[in-house]
Amino acid sequence: MSNLATATLPIQPLRIPRRTAPEPSIEVVANRSQRRARPKVAYAIVVVASLGGLMLSQLALSIALSDGAYTIDRLEVTQKEQARAVQLLGEDLGRLSSPQNLAVNAEALGMVQNANPVWLRMSDGAVIGSPTAAAGGAGVLGTAGSKVANQLLAGVPLVTQLPPAETAETAPTASVAPEASTGATPGAATGETTDAPLASDGRVPAPTTR
Repeated sequence: MSNLATATLPIQPLRIPRRTAPEPSIEVVANRSQRRARPKVAYAIVVVASLGGLMLSQLALSIALSDGAYTIDRLEVTQKEQARAVQLLGEDLGRLSSPQNLAVNAEALGMVQNANPVWLRMSDGAVIGSPTAAAGGAGVLGTAGSKVANQLLAGVPLVTQLPPAETAETAPTASVAPEASTGATPGAATGETTDAPLASDGRVPAPTTR
């Protein structure tokens, strides 16, 4: 015989798990007004399109403002150039309208400067001063004349030195009446002169105007 003792295990019945019933789920059902208040896809599309249009408008406005700024800058540069040109033309006009330029051009056209001026008194027609014939070719500049030379007129041509085309454009055309029929020479008196003073009532006669 063996000294090992044996024991039988008790047999337990198989337990089958019981199926529990699922708990009922609770869901809030929206009514008709709540379903209508829900956002729709069309609204989102409208909002996105509005934002996109706003951004495009802002971009177009920025481009227009930039273009306007460039245009203003370009116009300011043009204005400065025109102002500089006007200033240069004003300086040229002041130089050409100087007494020296006028006197030299008058002498070039045949006029003679007289250093002994004579005045005529209008009340009785008396001549005040000693009339002396002016000598031609004496010049109006320097020690022989009464004007100081203007250094700004260096290189400026006279009226008689201009080309014929420029002279025709600048000088007005006038018809000269023939003097051969009268038989008088330019600068000569046509009537007889008398030394008797003119009768006057002491008042200065007014010039006849039209």
